[in-house]
Amino acid sequence: MKLESTSAKTAFNYKYLLWRIFPYIRPFLFRIFITFILAIPLGLLDGATALALKPYIDIVVNGNSVVYKGFEFTREFLSSIIPFAIVLFAMAQGGLRYINSYLTDWLSAKISNSVKIDLFKKLTTLDTKFYDENSSGIILTRFLSDPDTASRTIVTSLKDIITCFTEAIGLVFVLLWASWKLAFVGVAVLTIAFSPLAVIRKRIKKVSNESAVLGGGITTNFNETYHGNKVITGYCLQEKIYDKFVGQIRKSFDLAISLSKRVSWMSPIMYLIASIGIAIVMFFGNHLIITGEMTTGSFASFITSLLLLYKPVKALGNTLTSLQNVFVASSRVFELFDIEPSIKEKENPIQLADVKEKVEFQNVFFEYEENTPVLKNITFEAKKGETVALVGNSGGGKSTIVNLLPRFYDVCGGSIKIDGIDIKDYSLSSLRNNISEVFQDNFLFSGTIKENILMGKFDATEEEIQNAVKLAHLDDFIYKLDRGLDTVIGEMGASLSGGQRQRVAIARAILKNAPIIILDEATSALDNKSEVIVQKALYNLMQNKTVFVIAHRLSTIKNADKIMVINEGVLVEQGSHEELMQINEGQYKTLYNMQFAKSEPLNAL
Repeated sequence: MKLESTSAKTAFNYKYLLWRIFPYIRPFLFRIFITFILAIPLGLLDGATALALKPYIDIVVNGNSVVYKGFEFTREFLSSIIPFAIVLFAMAQGGLRYINSYLTDWLSAKISNSVKIDLFKKLTTLDTKFYDENSSGIILTRFLSDPDTASRTIVTSLKDIITCFTEAIGLVFVLLWASWKLAFVGVAVLTIAFSPLAVIRKRIKKVSNESAVLGGGITTNFNETYHGNKVITGYCLQEKIYDKFVGQIRKSFDLAISLSKRVSWMSPIMYLIASIGIAIVMFFGNHLIITGEMTTGSFASFITSLLLLYKPVKALGNTLTSLQNVFVASSRVFELFDIEPSIKEKENPIQLADVKEKVEFQNVFFEYEENTPVLKNITFEAKKGETVALVGNSGGGKSTIVNLLPRFYDVCGGSIKIDGIDIKDYSLSSLRNNISEVFQDNFLFSGTIKENILMGKFDATEEEIQNAVKLAHLDDFIYKLDRGLDTVIGEMGASLSGGQRQRVAIARAILKNAPIIILDEATSALDNKSEVIVQKALYNLMQNKTVFVIAHRLSTIKNADKIMVINEGVLVEQGSHEELMQINEGQYKTLYNMQFAKSEPLNAL
């Protein structure tokens, strides 16, 4: 599945999205409930402030006493009480905001982390094809940024909606209490002012999707600049890489501005409509005051409430816009969860304990892209303990053959069997636990040498580790290091030479002790001195194993039990070195004469 082609199809299906995210919210329902409950009094406090203006102006400013249920509210009483009430309101509001903010941040982080953990687990289960189809940048963006957008702000947005809604309800109540006639005009105007917000949600979805793809491209550019720095420097590609990055930044700017052009016009329109509404309210209010239907304090309270109402209604509109971004990101997140790996194991699979007889390729066909075959009717077998070498033209399908064995990909036709059973019938873990790989460019993780070797067998004893180090011919190198096996090797083993990285990978494979070994160009990138040492290590690794070798060097080909010549995805010749050399004008003989006859071979395995 190409992540660039996803379109957040469920972005407007709010019921579905809330149902999908509910499992991440459920463990924290009580805290969320407390957060939402606290949002209610926070929203009502502004209404209380506006409500207090009426008695303040009518009694304190105008000097009119009011008797309520036998108690007389005088100017002197209210003038002494109101200042203290304002301070108490401020203290209460500050305390509630702190608690509410802390709970919201805690909940947002917890929910976001839960989503990220599950997404990372999903990422580790996806097959090689997924990584072939998607760049590192788009994967990082989709698996890290989208969960933050989707889950970190959902509680905040919902809490803000409750706060704004209750604040608006409180202020509307004050409006109605002051004058229901004026309230009708004010609320109608505000409703008209904020109606344009409904028109931008589709634009938000489009820009959000395009920005995610573009953000992935920018991240990929950074990754390639980091890992390809020597190529960039050696080929003087700095200007080209820079121009590519500038183009991405400009496109990102254009996306942001295109959204701004479609959104920014709403603010002045809303201000204009609101101003017209306030003018109408003032004109009508003056009439009510003159006719005695409304007091000065009631009008002041009404105007204050109307002005204060603009803030929560505007905030509510902005929050709903932000929430739409959350739903778009949520839709993309759940698209990730819904990705089904193409490599699956059957129900109740067989557990592969060991290779007892042989590995068979029977009429195997394979293609990466539809109608573009890479392998065509490949048939051969490797008996237990045999070494099978795969040779042929570059791009002919040799690496594809060995990648099918641990099911990095699945065959498109035919079958691969171990001991007469199709590898699809085995559990993936037991199949892969019986196969060790050493590639041309082996990946080492950041950490120590020992940690990388232990990935072959995490519960290995110290004796087993030392034996693997010795058999991989790492001991001379290790003993020269101050911290020995505990030496930190940096990202991707950057502090080690190519030969040293190969020997660490071989030690890892030795410790795994799998019955099937795959060597994919394991020495092709090494100089002669490093190759000799690595080949000695490979010889130790290969003892009593079924080995598949892809190599161009005579040292790993000539003494193989079987040599398979693969050309353009077809098995054109097979046999031992001596047998193939007897074929007049045979492809192996031609290859041998071209590549190996001019030089003496290194020590054969």
